[in-house]
Amino acid sequence: MKRGVKRTISHLPAKGAILALAVLALVWGKAPSIAQEIKGDGAGALAGAETHRPGLDRDGIAKAFGKKGETIDGTYKVSFPRSDLHVKVGKIPIKPGFALTNWAGFIKSGDSAITYGDLVLLESETNPVISKLMEYGIQTVALHNHLIYETPRIFYVHFMGHGNEVDMARGLKEALVITGTPLKSSPASTETKPDMAKQIEEVLGYQGTMKDGVLHVNVPRKDVHVNRKGAEIPGNMGMNIPLNFQIAGDKAAINGDFMLLAGEVSPVIKVLRENRIEVASLHNHMLDEEPRLFFMHFWAYGDASTLAKGLKAALDQTGVKK
Repeated sequence: MKRGVKRTISHLPAKGAILALAVLALVWGKAPSIAQEIKGDGAGALAGAETHRPGLDRDGIAKAFGKKGETIDGTYKVSFPRSDLHVKVGKIPIKPGFALTNWAGFIKSGDSAITYGDLVLLESETNPVISKLMEYGIQTVALHNHLIYETPRIFYVHFMGHGNEVDMARGLKEALVITGTPLKSSPASTETKPDMAKQIEEVLGYQGTMKDGVLHVNVPRKDVHVNRKGAEIPGNMGMNIPLNFQIAGDKAAINGDFMLLAGEVSPVIKVLRENRIEVASLHNHMLDEEPRLFFMHFWAYGDASTLAKGLKAALDQTGVKK
């Protein structure tokens, strides 16, 4: 192969190199040998493009938010609890870590990034935040409630963006500034689990983490692979079943949501109601995901062990597999 052609291909982006090789295959019938020659030279048009593709700019995201996040299996997540809010359901005060935390997850997707998460908002904050997200090209993909009977009324804006991760982080930070969210909050420290938390874990069959009086149990949906426009959205980016227990002695408030396929919705509702667990909302969290997903939020307060058994019965109606 001519040296100039080889040099040109070796400096092309991955997609461009693939197209160039395809054209050469038609013209010369030598694409495989050319590719091997490039690879043998160490130029490696395809492999080289992948090797030098920059990873997620975690430092840039942290700088934009003014706060470091945590990396879990390739997803970079930043959280901001709404400790400024004083929310009650009846006489039960709701802790920020139970159902009042803003969060944004970031993953790399090709040469750009995807962000997804949700923002916890007062009614008066909702539309100004949506407008600010629009300024940065971040879509509002859902608006709804997660709780029931709460005062003051709380709304949850789910968002999704595709672009430069640092620019999107700046947009999300500006959206948070509109709200009363404390932007310099410290991460919650992990606590020793009380005996009731261990009983709940035994009933559910999954381990959780205890932070600020709340047991968080994330049940993975390994049977469901969520894709959006060719990019897989990982489980730790909201594609799982979070079960939260705000424990007080042998009682607990429970809240969270079941990520469900269409055929699972009615069976799960039936079991929840049979176990006196209230359905707080049923909706979508994205616009163009595959397969189509439904998220069912729930609420109850009562004997913690009994409620855990009800949630376990509902889990058994899904395709969850350990």
